[in-house]
Amino acid sequence: YDAAVRAFEKADGAVMCAAVADYTPDRVSDTKIKKCDGDMCITLRRTRDIAAELGARKEGRLLVGFALETDDEEAHAEQKLARKHFDFIVLNSLRDAGAGFRGDTNKVTFIDRTGREPLPLLTKREVAGRIVDRIEKLLK
Repeated sequence: YDAAVRAFEKADGAVMCAAVADYTPDRVSDTKIKKCDGDMCITLRRTRDIAAELGARKEGRLLVGFALETDDEEAHAEQKLARKHFDFIVLNSLRDAGAGFRGDTNKVTFIDRTGREPLPLLTKREVAGRIVDRIEKLLK
């Protein structure tokens, strides 16, 4: 969090390509937690949202986000776009054949405040190129 905030102050923008962790254990043990009879519960607490913090500090810088959704994909991505002040968001849907983590292809939709641009099924390298092209166009 601290490193991202410091780096963003000197940057023209950021691409927030992965969530580090939305939750973290509430308590950390310095020693091994021994097995015992019965179940164990681990309490998790929310982590600080790096993307939201950078969005709050954006001040003319470019900020790109990603959303991986399984339900109401476009609506959730649009909410995230607004909440985190992204210039555009790359929506991945696990519902699309050939998309996701298990292959060399992906099918994404670019969403910004003016609308949606669904891309066809592309190689992940081609998707990355399209993202870079869009960033380049926005920076000009």
